[in-house]
Amino acid sequence: MQNTMDLDLFDWRLLDALQQDASLTNGALAEKVGLSASQISRRRQRLEQDGAIRGYRALIDPAAVGLGVTVFIHVALDTHSRDNARRFRDLVRLTPAILEAHALTGEADYLLKVAVGDLRELSRFVNEILMPHESVARVRSEIALETLKEPGLLPLAMG
Repeated sequence: MQNTMDLDLFDWRLLDALQQDASLTNGALAEKVGLSASQISRRRQRLEQDGAIRGYRALIDPAAVGLGVTVFIHVALDTHSRDNARRFRDLVRLTPAILEAHALTGEADYLLKVAVGDLRELSRFVNEILMPHESVARVRSEIALETLKEPGLLPLAMG
């Protein structure tokens, strides 16, 4: 687990502004944060290098690109060994339809968030990719009827 970084109020303001809109220029961020554009640039670079900022991306509407079905899939592994877990992690890493994957406590070992085009594609994903995989014992899927909040912004404490 990563330790909390030593951040000052300006760092917190910068992180909050960037997670609200990562396309802001250093000049626009400077106005929001209360520093000069050059100070913003240096702080931003340090936050990137230190790993507080992991990257930037565009938020694309899944339905607009033909991925209108969001599914949460609980996966139980066949056996609980280091090799089996590695095989499953490799599957997750190499499967673009898997948007998120979380190791869990409880009945299921993993929770996957998957985006597919339709129910036929979901069936193919479960029956041809997940179930036949040597690491997987059971899957249980739940289709999201509506997304109420996405993406979740981190509730920054602001120092």
